[in-house]
Amino acid sequence: MILPLGDEPNPRDVPVVTYVLIVVNCLAYVFITLPLSFVRPELNDPAVLDYVRAVADSIPGRVPLEAIARSLSEYDLFVFRWGFRPAAPQVVDLFSAMFLHAGFLHLAGNMLFLWIYGDNVEYRLGRFRYLAAYLGTGVAATVFHGIFSSDSALPLLGASGAISGVLGFYFVWFPQNRVRLWVMLFPFFMNVIHAPARLVLGFYVIADNLLPLLVSGGAGSGVAYGAHIGGFIGGLGAAWVLNRRSLQIPPQEFRDPATPLASTVPPGGLAALIEEGDFEEAARQYVGLSTSETRRLLSEDHSMRLGSWMAAKGHPHAALALFQRHIRDYPIGQTAAAAHAAAGLLQLRSFGQPTAAYQHLVEALGMNPSPETEAQVRQGLAQIAAIQKFKLSAL
Repeated sequence: MILPLGDEPNPRDVPVVTYVLIVVNCLAYVFITLPLSFVRPELNDPAVLDYVRAVADSIPGRVPLEAIARSLSEYDLFVFRWGFRPAAPQVVDLFSAMFLHAGFLHLAGNMLFLWIYGDNVEYRLGRFRYLAAYLGTGVAATVFHGIFSSDSALPLLGASGAISGVLGFYFVWFPQNRVRLWVMLFPFFMNVIHAPARLVLGFYVIADNLLPLLVSGGAGSGVAYGAHIGGFIGGLGAAWVLNRRSLQIPPQEFRDPATPLASTVPPGGLAALIEEGDFEEAARQYVGLSTSETRRLLSEDHSMRLGSWMAAKGHPHAALALFQRHIRDYPIGQTAAAAHAAAGLLQLRSFGQPTAAYQHLVEALGMNPSPETEAQVRQGLAQIAAIQKFKLSAL
């Protein structure tokens, strides 16, 4: 058995939305799932006949209707009404289904994953965007499942699709994170190990969802593998789009109302301005260009010098975008290590994003940085370690 226990880095801040989502799911279980699970419905209720017919048509082979009716509870009927049924889709069911679970183990597994992975994604997105992302990827997961099961009358329920969306964000944004796993292979091995987050999440997607879906199509398993995969893909796509947007620089930082921003820059024009020390004008012209127009427009040296000037002069958004463009254009070498270090320190000290900063700083350490850059990285990592819930394992 392999059980995830937590991830690192993990700052001390309280992930309010993640905790609220966990509480709401648990309250739904305590006040809806548990009490209704022990109540037998009236057999003359029309909903009973609808439910029994739907289940009988969905189970391979002939199952006596009486046998289905005898095992029925009021919670089954509640789920049949408020879970998402692809054959009878309702908009409200897309959301209500996310907060209903089939049982305690279903709830516990989902809430454990949300507790481990949700907080860092919430810190990165912010509370309102995180809630929108959670609900949005949950809807995407359900729709994805519905596309491949459009004739199914059985209800889909659970937070797994939305949580898979959170995992998709996590996979893109936190490749350097590690997950603490309790591994029990009794009687041979029992211990807590640290594993790369991407390895753990990749195993979850491929071994726990994609392979079962390909082998059996999910038929008869009771698990909506398609919803898990759809949510994960939704999170991956949304994180990719936000990464692309992070390369953009708000032009108002350097806008002179009396002078329009340049749409093109003569070859060598920016380099000449930087060499002359006119960083203000170089920055003004640079932000007037599209992201694609800046691709390798500057040499490695000029790019780093302009980014460093932006950071020193109080333009952290512009500086961070420039360093990220530098990493895109020059992904290897010592300047890449310096750009990773600069981007990480900006995210740590200007934006209060220690886990995002950690990704850049660890990446920089693995790129044979100069002694000066390594010292800056170590100092940043020490700052991150000082604000963790748990002590970081050594790099």
